[in-house]
Amino acid sequence: MKNYELIYLASSDLSEKINGFIQEETGTIEKTTKPLKRKEEFLASLNFYLIPEKLGNLKKKLDSEKQILRYMILKKEPLKKTRFKEVLTKKTKFQEAADQHPEAEKVELEEIDKKIDEILKE
Repeated sequence: MKNYELIYLASSDLSEKINGFIQEETGTIEKTTKPLKRKEEFLASLNFYLIPEKLGNLKKKLDSEKQILRYMILKKEPLKKTRFKEVLTKKTKFQEAADQHPEAEKVELEEIDKKIDEILKE
């Protein structure tokens, strides 16, 4: 089963009917939002799991429902943990440069101030 998100705009509150469509296709509903009333329409979204082969049947049912004005089904990809770890452990250019030149001498703040004063006096 794959994770999907359905966002739809309907002329009336069809949340129960759409939930029924998904359950008829042996899908499981994960999370629904309360439909928001916009002027004369209702806007809602829900997350669900469904076998990819049954997605066509669900689309046919949604297309046949005259009260659904628009809908969009998004395939939700799971977050990859490895990518997150890679970003956290990746070194910046400055860290890489410091690793390449460990012999670089450290300069005291007072020395920097003296050098700036010398430059400004010229």
